[in-house]
Amino acid sequence: MLDLRRIRSEPDEVRAALARRGGKDAELIDELLTLDAQWRDATAKAEQARAEQKAGSPKGKPDDAELARMRDAAAKVKELTAAAGAAEEQLQELLRRLPNTPDPTAADADTVIKTVGDATKTGKDHLELAGERIDMERGARLSGARFAYLRGDLARLELALVSWVMDKLAGHGFETVIPPVLVREEALYGTGFLPDTEQQIYKLADDDLYLVGTSEVALASLHAGEIVDGELPLRYAGFSSCFRREAGAAGKDTRGIFRVHQFDKVEMFAFVDPATSVDEHERILAIEEEILQELGLSYRVVNIAVDDLGASAAKKYDCEAWLPGQGKYRELTSCSNTTDFQARRLDIRYRPDGGKPETLHTLNGTAVAVGRTLVALLENGQQEDGSIAMPEVLHSYGARPVLPPA
Repeated sequence: MLDLRRIRSEPDEVRAALARRGGKDAELIDELLTLDAQWRDATAKAEQARAEQKAGSPKGKPDDAELARMRDAAAKVKELTAAAGAAEEQLQELLRRLPNTPDPTAADADTVIKTVGDATKTGKDHLELAGERIDMERGARLSGARFAYLRGDLARLELALVSWVMDKLAGHGFETVIPPVLVREEALYGTGFLPDTEQQIYKLADDDLYLVGTSEVALASLHAGEIVDGELPLRYAGFSSCFRREAGAAGKDTRGIFRVHQFDKVEMFAFVDPATSVDEHERILAIEEEILQELGLSYRVVNIAVDDLGASAAKKYDCEAWLPGQGKYRELTSCSNTTDFQARRLDIRYRPDGGKPETLHTLNGTAVAVGRTLVALLENGQQEDGSIAMPEVLHSYGARPVLPPA
């Protein structure tokens, strides 16, 4: 949620920033300022009426005329208070519709800022390489299209990959968390996934609960409604299964396990002092790159266009790995600085220098999207003899140095 005080003091700057996203969000600023003025006026009148009611209360037993005045005063206070409440609800509803303002350094169009490794290798795709170890047919029989069984050494490879990356993140100061995957609506609203991405979210029919599409939702809500004690930053690494409808995806995206409805992921999340959030964003990106490099993957880093940012993000980087089976770069990880947008919605604050509570900043980044990373490891590890080499960093975690051909 945007800071209302900022909109009041810098309406032109906020309007211009929202205009970069495209759409009509910038046009709502004038409407919002009008509602804000109405709310403040109604609130002032309600407070004045309440003060007059209190000042006019009789000292002794009231007579009939005084009782009548008291009833009129109480009715007036009730009416004005209701008007102030209605105006505030309209104001908050409009604020809920506005996305975050993009960072000035967020790109106007997707911009490649770095390329690492060789992007010329071609070969078989991951389904050809894995055979029945990625069992799409039985997965579809069980659950429908775009579900799969991971079997044998590919299942063991996932466990090795997750264990390795969790150890790495612990070394970077992230506390390991296994969060719930069912959350209430306010958690999705607080992180900006509602009302922005309803079409992607699974909802339980008989409960006010949703399946998360990322553990970002649960990690952000870990300190909801709190004034965080102690020193910032707080860094968490969450492992969970994730669920997405992936509405509209088609073509090669629907082949194999690159884009499925259920997948596992390790997510980084940080609560930081606002003065450090830009540096923290670069730090998370550097960790994502470190992971890709140690896995031996060729990749590029993309500064994502403002009109493709989610509602909560002020700036976002994608790391796209080269997939020989597709002969193109595909997104493997991303990281976003959401500034104070999520923290304001979730009412998470801190005390700078022990003083008055202020809203902090939050950031998130994918450490490993397991299914997509398995695709990249299989396709990049394929050898001429049909075997599949695995990164050395995973050997001590139980991953076989070479997977035999299916």
